[in-house]
Amino acid sequence: MSETTVSAAGGPIVTLTANPSFDRTVALPGPLERGAVVRVEAMTSQAGGKGVNISRAAVGAGLTTVAVLPALPDDPFVRELEAAGIDCRTATPAGAVRVNLTLTEPDGTTTKLNGPGAAVDAEHLDGLAETLVQAAAGGSWTVLAGSLPPGAPAAFYADLVEWLQGVSRVAVDTSEWALAALVDRLPDSAPDLLKPNAEELASVTGADGGQLETDPYAAAKAARTLVDRGVGSVLATLGGRGAVLADAAGAWHAPAPPTTVVSTVGAGDCTLFGYLLAEQRGLAAPDRLALAVAYGSAAAGLPGTTIPGPDDLHPERVSVQQLD
Repeated sequence: MSETTVSAAGGPIVTLTANPSFDRTVALPGPLERGAVVRVEAMTSQAGGKGVNISRAAVGAGLTTVAVLPALPDDPFVRELEAAGIDCRTATPAGAVRVNLTLTEPDGTTTKLNGPGAAVDAEHLDGLAETLVQAAAGGSWTVLAGSLPPGAPAAFYADLVEWLQGVSRVAVDTSEWALAALVDRLPDSAPDLLKPNAEELASVTGADGGQLETDPYAAAKAARTLVDRGVGSVLATLGGRGAVLADAAGAWHAPAPPTTVVSTVGAGDCTLFGYLLAEQRGLAAPDRLALAVAYGSAAAGLPGTTIPGPDDLHPERVSVQQLD
């Protein structure tokens, strides 16, 4: 990798979506019935992916952002993002952008059918990494978010975190083998922020996922094991029970405020962005957690992958409890 300069503290939020997708959401009139013919109430399609969702949220909050992704510069996916005010930096793709299908039921139950994406090789990944590191040189945060495409080594995110040290602060939101490989390499691959859900946190700490989602103290204890191994902060989302934040100074829990859940798609991405926005504003840890939970809850109350705007947010309804 080529050398870069240390990022400016007030620079844009740079996001990487290594496996982008067209997110198609189908709103069902009732519970999903296997084998039935269903007339849907609504259908939407949007250029998406976890990193892309965070860039959309940044634009909505008035922050500058750069989205790095594998796609052709004139791809409709890229054009849609640019029309939304997102600065895109593209790398040569291995194939067409995949399609993810989400089925939402009236009670908020969400079923996701995610396409695998095109298989990549070392040349594709080198180009993507080079594009990212160049973009990150001017950023305040770099967010590595979502799944890896077929063919990518499990340690791709771990490698990127190491390459970005001294270039930008790094947040990571991933799962399965990519998360496991990152944790296996701690402290060398330690990001400044890690955002697992309860199941993901359990998978890399040996805890019970069901217990973590219902017991904030257990979630905080598991999160602190990662902080002790070098991770700057762990923001663990607990579904309808809000989130826990742990860092070297302490741990806090914020229950989710009362919300009529419409769709949980993108809620975790918005939670992560809320934290980054609060950090950009210089807020203390409990207030960062409150804004994170406010963003996630607002997103859950909106259809599809709709990103909440300022009028949708109510951080004053979020109470934060110090756990230690």
